[in-house]
Amino acid sequence: MPFGGGGTAAGRRVAVIVKGWPRLSETFIAQEVLGLERRGLDQVIVSLRRPTDRAMHDLNRQVRAPVLYLPEYLHEEPVRVARAVAAALRRPGRGRALAAWLADLRRDPTRNRVRRFGQACVLAAELPPGVAWLHTHFLHTPASVARYAALLTGLPWSFSAHAKDIWTSPEWEKRAKLAECRWGVTCTAEGHAHLEALTPAPGRVELVYHGLDFARFPEPPQARPPRDGRDPADPVVLLSVGRAVEKKGFDTLLDALARLPDGLAWRWEHVGGGERLAALKERAAALGLAPRVTWLGAQAQDAVIARYAAADLFVLPSRRARDGDQDGLPNVLMEAQALALPCLATRMAAIPELIEDGTTGVLVPPDDPAALAAALAALIADPARRAALGRAGCARVRRDFGCDAGIDGLMARFTAGLAHATPDA
Repeated sequence: MPFGGGGTAAGRRVAVIVKGWPRLSETFIAQEVLGLERRGLDQVIVSLRRPTDRAMHDLNRQVRAPVLYLPEYLHEEPVRVARAVAAALRRPGRGRALAAWLADLRRDPTRNRVRRFGQACVLAAELPPGVAWLHTHFLHTPASVARYAALLTGLPWSFSAHAKDIWTSPEWEKRAKLAECRWGVTCTAEGHAHLEALTPAPGRVELVYHGLDFARFPEPPQARPPRDGRDPADPVVLLSVGRAVEKKGFDTLLDALARLPDGLAWRWEHVGGGERLAALKERAAALGLAPRVTWLGAQAQDAVIARYAAADLFVLPSRRARDGDQDGLPNVLMEAQALALPCLATRMAAIPELIEDGTTGVLVPPDDPAALAAALAALIADPARRAALGRAGCARVRRDFGCDAGIDGLMARFTAGLAHATPDA
């Protein structure tokens, strides 16, 4: 059904295209949308799927922008899709859009590629009044929908690239999108260098760290209990936050925990859902760790912040997955550091852009349970070192990783672009 929207045709609106809205794992998107809204940007959120998480962050509740949900699977809304495709084939941009889609389909003959074009047709047909710009989060599927819709409507488009979308998308597809977008941003120096090497116009992609809105975080605890792993009644609390997927490396962490000395008192808490959660629970049981592990499931951010405040050490053993997927700069590390929680992570992806090994945290090689276990044992037994790392990490993240500068820069880009853009007719 067509989308009613909340603006007028005379307005200057940005359609923000996302995989799903709301999503617990994408606080950085909600933070950006809300920050731009508070700066006066008129937005409508376009979601490729309906929400599946049971909980919702308070950030998402604060966003006032209306949401247009596209059909996740085309066969579920055949009449809506048929009308949209018919309308698309009458548009002046149909030749360019069809040529781009067919060229992509020849390289990637999948149902997902067909679905992307169908969703783009629905977006073009139901574009809310006043939309003059398309902006997409993630350079893979959402950017394909944005690109095809832009070709159909003649609207300019831009992107925010993050992690998986950069490292698992084929080079030919990234080159095509970088050639057609007006501009893009990405959140790590590693990702920026990669995309800049593929763009035909140097400077088209800018490095913009997500950063944090520290107003959403309480002041860090003045001091944490000096637990040192010697009291079984008061174990050191290890915390990890992240989806149970291959790139997070939680299986490596379980192997490392199994190597810790028998007399060391610790407890591990995991926050997050994910496709590998059941397998991780089975692995923990097989290693004899189940009594010392608490699986908390997906949590809203307020609950996660409380876990950061109560924990003694944050652990994130990121790795590169077999399909090439990897983290960018995980927000959870910045969140933990904002509360002076010391971090143990891997020398992987953009994590060294945040954590200086031995100064603002500790880094070990990925996929190395022995090295991870050695670092864990040392930090569990040394509360003074944990405290020093936590203080240093907190000072660095609060000094260098606030979100305001990045959102201000995005606002300036949108303002300049919308001044010369024409809303779709």
